Amino acid sequence: MAEPEGVVDHYAEILEAAFEAFDEGIVVVDVDAHVLLWNHAATEITGYLGAEMLSRSLPPELYQVDPHPVSSHNLRAASRPVPVHLLHQRGHTLPAMLRRTPLRDAIGKRFGTLLRFHIIDELDALPHGENSEDSELDNQLEHSQADMEDRLDEAFQEWNQDGVPFGLLWITVDQAAHLRRTHGRDAAEAMMQIVERTLVHALRPTEILGRWGSNEFLVLCHERTLEMMDAHAQRVGALARTADFRWWGDRTSLTVSVGAAQAEANEKLGCLLKRAQKLMETSRYAGGNQATTREIPGTRGQECSQL
Repeated sequence: MAEPEGVVDHYAEILEAAFEAFDEGIVVVDVDAHVLLWNHAATEITGYLGAEMLSRSLPPELYQVDPHPVSSHNLRAASRPVPVHLLHQRGHTLPAMLRRTPLRDAIGKRFGTLLRFHIIDELDALPHGENSEDSELDNQLEHSQADMEDRLDEAFQEWNQDGVPFGLLWITVDQAAHLRRTHGRDAAEAMMQIVERTLVHALRPTEILGRWGSNEFLVLCHERTLEMMDAHAQRVGALARTADFRWWGDRTSLTVSVGAAQAEANEKLGCLLKRAQKLMETSRYAGGNQATTREIPGTRGQECSQL
């Protein structure tokens, strides 16, 4: 039984009001890329007024996914955000993350696409761990890092929009680099896998662990205070020491250097990562096998000062 027209209109008004509450740009287009909905955040981000865009074709130059623009010909569904260059109405470009979700009816026929986007720092500016100079391993690391970047961006947006606690543990396995030089890639990767399995047991279900470099991991966590972050980092480091690694019968003691940083108001994601990296390096240069959560006064770089 079909809903009365007045009820349908009421539902549509509620849905439109919900989209207006988003800080993300929300755009709905039909199968021909004609704009059906354009929320206020989309106007704030792009400079284009909703009244100008409704019922018109989405400009093919609006989103550039290198090297092809997102237009009516390539509005492919994407299961996760992708980096794009967004063209502002005034002519300048902005780095953004775009998520495209196909809209389908009850029988599965696609009738449109939902676009969600928000401005970000350039992804290339995010600091990563050290490379291995092994092309096969580096390709694997690129996939892991790309997946982690998506998770980081989503969590960072939740922090900015909803205040969901957000922090990072940058972890380096102290013995991995030496083992890689002396015994080769296979030995080092076996060590990293043992540490990864051990770290998984130290994390909560809501936390995310990923490879961030040849000898490094990154943990996305949700501790509410710096003191809780410090306790968690110490606990993770202690558990890592329990990992039992043997190579050709020889047992190697494992330790990790941890840098723990918690997101601050008005801080950029790249700066948060740089702080975590610097704190990890502080632990490593002090001899390893420790966690650092507090910066030495005056050591924060100018590029990471608060806006």
